[in-house]
Amino acid sequence: MKKYTFTEKKDTRSGFGAGMHVLGQQNPNVVALCADLVGSLKLEPFIKENPERFIQCGISEANMIGVSAGLTIGGKIPFATTFANFATGRVYDQIRQSVAYSNKNVKICASHAGLTLGEDGATHQILEDIGMMKMLPGMTVINPCDYNQTKAATIAIADHDGPVYLRFGRPVIPIFTDPDQKFEIGKAWMVNEGTDVSIIATGHMVWEAIQAGEMLEAEGINAEIINIHTIKPLDEEAILKSVEKTGCVVTAEEHNRIGGLGDSVAQVLVKNKLVPQEYVAVNDSFGESGTPAQLLEKYGLDAKHIVEAAKRAIARK
Repeated sequence: MKKYTFTEKKDTRSGFGAGMHVLGQQNPNVVALCADLVGSLKLEPFIKENPERFIQCGISEANMIGVSAGLTIGGKIPFATTFANFATGRVYDQIRQSVAYSNKNVKICASHAGLTLGEDGATHQILEDIGMMKMLPGMTVINPCDYNQTKAATIAIADHDGPVYLRFGRPVIPIFTDPDQKFEIGKAWMVNEGTDVSIIATGHMVWEAIQAGEMLEAEGINAEIINIHTIKPLDEEAILKSVEKTGCVVTAEEHNRIGGLGDSVAQVLVKNKLVPQEYVAVNDSFGESGTPAQLLEKYGLDAKHIVEAAKRAIARK
């Protein structure tokens, strides 16, 4: 298996902040909006250099979405930022009516997604956002895997015409992707080629999948690992090419198993090629307070559980 090493850990939200800093310098049409969470979204560098292109909306997320939609009419590219729970669940009607229905060029950028915001607990964790957002017609859904990829994705979505949901998080995780990568929306990244099982992961779970691949290799199992950073549009070609070779698949995501990446992959397999599939995801429940490591283990999302799922999938071939 290809070895991935790292010398630094950073949170993916800092990758978003770094990407916004670059956009502030390169694209005069980019405007940042925030619902009273500037520090949590790492927007300080952007605001310091571009105070005239920042709108503090306060704790008024619905208004932020409406203002963002209006800004697009004047040719601006609004980046509406807050926690994922507030960016989707609290304002879903406004997103549906003001952004998706009219295909406005709004970028909804959501931090603290999934379980691993940790100690804040179930009221701030959201495990349904991918499902909610991918159901909206025309909405692009992106969930990058580390600091570098989040920075690259942030810069890339400014050039994409149409609404985007960009999902990232708070915990520090290893940086293992290329700092100079070109982010291509809708194009999966082959992390490691293998022959025995396809592990298709997104977001923070990509690093867990890499660790699981190393554990499987120690047992003589050769795992193919694919990073699906873009959940919609989904790279169906990459998925089918992989499962044609391996004959079984495990999906891994920091999300409810209902409505997330696993269901999107299952639809591809039903339509094209049925193979055994195992889910590594939260099993239809809410989260709770705890450290990221504790929560990943308890809810069955860590590398050990990916290994177990891979073995189950292989046994079903």
